[in-house]
This record gives sequence, structure tokens and C-alpha cells, in this order.
Amino acid sequence: MVLDTFRISPLIRITLLSLYLALTVPLPFLAIATQTPISPTLFWGGIAIGFGMLYGVLCERVEVDEQEIRVTYPAWVRPLGRRGWSLPWAQVCDLQMRTTGQGGLVYYFVTPKRDRAYLLPMRVVGFARLVEIVTARTGLDTSDVRPLAQPWMYVILLGVTVLLFLVDGWVVWTAIALPNGIGAPL
Repeated sequence: MVLDTFRISPLIRITLLSLYLALTVPLPFLAIATQTPISPTLFWGGIAIGFGMLYGVLCERVEVDEQEIRVTYPAWVRPLGRRGWSLPWAQVCDLQMRTTGQGGLVYYFVTPKRDRAYLLPMRVVGFARLVEIVTARTGLDTSDVRPLAQPWMYVILLGVTVLLFLVDGWVVWTAIALPNGIGAPL
């Protein structure tokens, strides 16, 4: 029986999905305006597939119960390579900190065999509650465990994404208005 479920923060989901759209939506318009040999339909298809894959990855769920912690994905995401994992609490012997390439800190659950490490999900709503559960179930000291990114970082990224959408609007408008642009005869 699932004790608690944690999902990726809506702020993170909205920010990353919006950034993806801001970076990709102008491409089909620019392909037309620059008369690129790649079909705009191909761009739209690729954008749709990429959006679906990103959305699927951002549907990650962390489930905890009395026996284990699980990271799961919707059934339609699993064939794409995101199968998730589960780890019985009894097998957790340590929580090791690692530095990311960008200078952040992440934590891994370590098992006695040390043959595999499991990343502690850090972008979930209720992260502090998740850490409390980890402490209660494993007895490990988690007093130094902090989220990877603070909400204000994603608010700033969302603000920059909104600015990027404004620039995208200008780019698409300009592409349409060009003499050989989207609406003009060739």
C-alpha cells in the first residue's frame, strides 16, 4: 500500500515545457522563411514527438510505502527507456553526496553491495516530507540534504522563457512579413 506519492513540481514542469516550446516553435516558420529543404511538417512532427517525450519524463512519480521507495513513470513512457526503479528500505545503507557538473549537489542511495546507486529524487513537491520519510525508514542522517534547485531559480528561468516567447513572436512575425516569407508567393 502506497504511503505517499510525490510528483515533479508543477513550476518545474511548466518552466521546462515552456522553455522547450520557446526554443522549438520558431523553427518551422524559419524553415519556410529561409526556404530550407526540410519540410516544416517534419519540424512540427519532431516538435510534437519531443514535447511528448519531455512531458512523459516530467510525469515521474516517487512512491513510498513501508517496504520501499519507487520511481515510476506512466505505462506509455516505459517503452521509451524510462522504466523507473524500486529500492527496499532495508537495502539502503548510505546516502552519498555527489557534485554535479554545474556545481550542484545530488544524493544517491547506496546499497551494501555498492553495485548500484539510486538517485534521490530532488525536484518533487514535498521534498522535505520525502526526506523525513527517508530518515524515518533508513535511520540515516539527512540533516544536510537540500533540494537541488530552489524555486526562485525556476521562477527566473520561467521569466526568461516568457521573454524568449516575446522574441519568438517577433521572429515569426518578421518571417511572415518577409517578401518571400510565409505568406508571400515565391
